[in-house]
Amino acid sequence: MSTHNTDPAAIEAVLSRGVAEVLPNKQALATLMSQRPIRVYLGIDPTGAFLTLGHSVVLKKLQQFAELGHEVILLIGNGTVRIGDPTGRDSTRPVLTDAEIEENFKNWQTQASTILDFDRIQLRRNGDWLDKLNFSDIISLMAKTTVQQLLERDMFQNRMSSGLPIHGHEIMYPLLQGYDSVVMDVDLEIGGTDQTFNMMMGRTLQRAYNNKEKWVLSTPIINGTDGRKMSKSYGNYVALTEEPQSMFGKLMSIADEQIVEYFTLLTDVSLSEITTIQEAISQGEHPMELKKMLAFTITEMYHSPEAAADARKHFERTVQAKELPEDMPIVAITHDSLTLLELAKLCMPEESNNNLRRLIEQSAVELLPTGERPTDPAQTHQTNALEVVRIGKRRYFRVTR
Repeated sequence: MSTHNTDPAAIEAVLSRGVAEVLPNKQALATLMSQRPIRVYLGIDPTGAFLTLGHSVVLKKLQQFAELGHEVILLIGNGTVRIGDPTGRDSTRPVLTDAEIEENFKNWQTQASTILDFDRIQLRRNGDWLDKLNFSDIISLMAKTTVQQLLERDMFQNRMSSGLPIHGHEIMYPLLQGYDSVVMDVDLEIGGTDQTFNMMMGRTLQRAYNNKEKWVLSTPIINGTDGRKMSKSYGNYVALTEEPQSMFGKLMSIADEQIVEYFTLLTDVSLSEITTIQEAISQGEHPMELKKMLAFTITEMYHSPEAAADARKHFERTVQAKELPEDMPIVAITHDSLTLLELAKLCMPEESNNNLRRLIEQSAVELLPTGERPTDPAQTHQTNALEVVRIGKRRYFRVTR
């Protein structure tokens, strides 16, 4: 563990930048952090193994607490994931097997290691204690709150107003997540703003069981390249493991209004420099170069300065100057005709059919040299004259037979 850092400026930076809210009181938490190392945790339910820049906001915050010398726990929710937190959804999530949970976390950890130093972070699994709760324990836990309190969650209110079901096991989720704080006897829990209700339940239970204060720190939810919440299902994400050219290009497609937010939440660029960037935008400076600076900074963080420089050159050549790249992936076609979806799948086999259909329907697939942009995924195309397929703004594929 690192030496405990009690510098007030360092503590203030961790509790302010990239923070939506500290409950119940930021100053009281800062005082505690200056007196002793605190125990802080982030819980993850490994329902999927795909991490985006949206996830990086809370991961960066967890790493910052580790660097200040606090006791940091990453909790794998292999117990709570069997319930499925309905956060942000209108229906329940599918229940995963133990093997699926472990495989998801293995992939998750590989990606998260681009941000987290796992030598400084404890790994724990809440199945170790949740699976041991007996009937009497569950009844005692449920007695610590009321049904009315549990139903205050926004998504439950939305479901009730829409006439959608709320299953009994779902309202147990906040209680079980809150119980994690009791067992680990934590001082602080961090998570996205969509987890505030669950985290505050841990505060309630920590008081009830341990007669101890617990703080909650929430981090903002960022929007993706189309202005909606960053999500794989929307196809508006930038993955932590995104290839450099794709990462740079996707970041260049964000709205100008997101530049300052991305600099603040996703990079380590100083706040004074970000203020200068904000002033430049407000004074009418064209945002293109500032956005390229942002894209370079983030691409460099997850790859290297050389990869970021190559990605910038690629963007300038293929998007700004509209030149075709020289190093296009080769796609071999053996059929005289293919549907547009089949053609796109040959080019990008890792993408889901739903995402490819969406791209096609949005005219994001271009056939060269004709420049045709069909929008029907089922439409059949002759391949004999096809030379290049462009998907999105940055992905080019050279066709061979």
